[in-house]
Amino acid sequence: MLPGPKSRVKAVALTAMTAAAYTVGVVALAPISFYIYQVRVADALLALSTILGLPVIAGTAIGCALANLYGGYGIVDIVGGSLANLIATTVGFLIAKRRFRGSLIVALLAETLIVSIIVGGYLAVLFNVPLEVGFLSILVGSLISINLLGYGLVKVLKRLGHYG
Repeated sequence: MLPGPKSRVKAVALTAMTAAAYTVGVVALAPISFYIYQVRVADALLALSTILGLPVIAGTAIGCALANLYGGYGIVDIVGGSLANLIATTVGFLIAKRRFRGSLIVALLAETLIVSIIVGGYLAVLFNVPLEVGFLSILVGSLISINLLGYGLVKVLKRLGHYG
């Protein structure tokens, strides 16, 4: 059964708000959101896919495309970053949906690894550094944004009784 009109409106609104928040978060913190070494604080929003699903999955992909337009690294970064977010949040959502003990932590680690492999890989090529440097530099930033900040965000929303 398809969701009713009100549910679809809420989903579209949540997608738009997520995309906007992601874009603003990246652009406002541009000095730490771009380059080979980065802590993309807006990536904390990726964790919300574990409780909010498709609107966050779509919103973080769209937001990343918009933010990376600003970044100036071209189509590789625009498409690559968006695909990384799309794949990572989808996998994170699917893992968290299984609701086993520790599923949130496993989901966020999966998101972090996917983003680190994809983004670290193409940034290593763009910046002409070894693949390990690209991977590890994105991994450190993603552990901070997704696994620390994102985990906290999800826990706060759950504790407030809004989700899961």
